Amino acid sequence: MKRKIDFEPLIVKLEVSRGGYIEISLDTFGYEGYHMIAYQNYLGGGLLGKVCSKCDYPKWNKRLSVIALQLREYLFNLTNPPEDTWEHQTFEKNQSFPVSAYY
Repeated sequence: MKRKIDFEPLIVKLEVSRGGYIEISLDTFGYEGYHMIAYQNYLGGGLLGKVCSKCDYPKWNKRLSVIALQLREYLFNLTNPPEDTWEHQTFEKNQSFPVSAYY
């Protein structure tokens, strides 16, 4: 089992709303001056799109992929609290949704 990352002290920006985003600093992981963002679009009709991530470090690697996955799940849990929906959605189900309502 992989160790869960505590994102609280790493947060640079956070906007939790219908959709929203979180930006963290990657300094702690040895990527000085770089940031990672997870974001989620509002599709309409009460549905949120798939949580995505991006990073400004030029060489994506397995370590960054692990951080990105945990960051996406962290944002999902902030924007999809169980008490807010009559049929709570799982992170896994969310990841099967489209990113945007517009293609």
